Amino acid sequence: MADFRFITLWAIEAPRSAVCDAIEHSLEWPQWWPGVEKVEELVQGDSNGIGSVRRYLWKGRLPYRLGFDIRVTRMQPLTMVEGIACGDVEGFGRWSFTSEGALTVARYDWQVRPTARWMRILTPLAGPLFRWNHDILMKQGAQGLAQRLDARLVSFSSEASAHP
Repeated sequence: MADFRFITLWAIEAPRSAVCDAIEHSLEWPQWWPGVEKVEELVQGDSNGIGSVRRYLWKGRLPYRLGFDIRVTRMQPLTMVEGIACGDVEGFGRWSFTSEGALTVARYDWQVRPTARWMRILTPLAGPLFRWNHDILMKQGAQGLAQRLDARLVSFSSEASAHP
């Protein structure tokens, strides 16, 4: 079964606090992030969000939906939030935030493996399509966040790899 590793960078001309707040409040993602169909809170977690569990339903350009839960395992305000995913994919995700002058750089590291049988079977052939779909979703997120914050998206980049 292949593992997918994605690194996505968003550089947005907005305060770090605003970018972090929008990312950390993922229940609101469907309002501004095309492709995020639904986010629901399953477990609230502590006052810092540690232990919270949210269920995400995503729909990209390809004719399938992915659903998975993310449990927040670490949180450093204005710096980083990470969690463990289980569902149609399982693995690890981390948002990290830095400032470069007026820019906030949001970096998303996503290391997952598909659990859905059909996806595991198709990965050797369809892996490039899965990566393309992921890139589109992430670019839509960057554009949606910039629009929500009334800010300029300065740059977007995404790297992806699959490892057997």
